[in-house]
Amino acid sequence: MAEDTSEPAPLDLHQSAELLGAYCAIERSLFELTGSLATQAETVAEIGVYLDSLSTEHAWHAEMWADRLPVVSGIDAQALVVVPTAAGEVLEELASGGQVEKMAGLFRVVLPRLIASYAYHEAYASAASEPPTRRALRLVLRDEAEALVAGEALVQGLLGTPEAVVATGQTVIRLESRLVQAGVLLGLVPWPGRRA
Repeated sequence: MAEDTSEPAPLDLHQSAELLGAYCAIERSLFELTGSLATQAETVAEIGVYLDSLSTEHAWHAEMWADRLPVVSGIDAQALVVVPTAAGEVLEELASGGQVEKMAGLFRVVLPRLIASYAYHEAYASAASEPPTRRALRLVLRDEAEALVAGEALVQGLLGTPEAVVATGQTVIRLESRLVQAGVLLGLVPWPGRRA
C-alpha cells in the first residue's frame, strides 16, 4: 500500500519530535558516511576535500536538529533520534558500495529525498507554533540544495566509462526500489501517521 500524500493534519508535539529526531539521526549518519568516504584510499583528492567539508555541514545540521528536540516531561527526546528503517537500510547499503555507487546513492537518491522531506515539512509546518523549526528547515534546505548541485557535478565526473554509468544507474534503481517497496514514496523520512 502506498503512502498517503494528501495535505497532512497539523503535527502534535510528539509527531514533531519524531520528525526532528529522525532528521538528527539521518544527518549524523550522513556526517559519518561522508567523513568515511572522504578518507578512503580510492577517493579522488578533489572529492575527498568536498566530502570532508560536507561531513562537517551534516554534523552541524544534526546539532541543530538535536537542539530543536523538545525538553518536556513524557518525551524522551534522545530515544527519538533514530533513523527510519527504510532510510537506515539505504544508508547501510551505501556504506558498503564502491566510490561510484556511494556517490550516486548519496547525490541521486539520499540527498534529493532528504530535500523532499525537509521541503514537505517546511510547507506544512505551523507558522504559529513552529517558527524556529521553519527557520531551521529553510537553512538546511539551502545547504542541502547547494550540496546536491556540487555533488551531482562530482558524480558526473566519475562517469568516464560505460561500466560506471551502469553501476550508477543500478545503484539508483536498487535504492529507490528499496524505499518504494517500504512504502516511502515522498522523501526519506515518512510523515508521522502516514506510514504504508
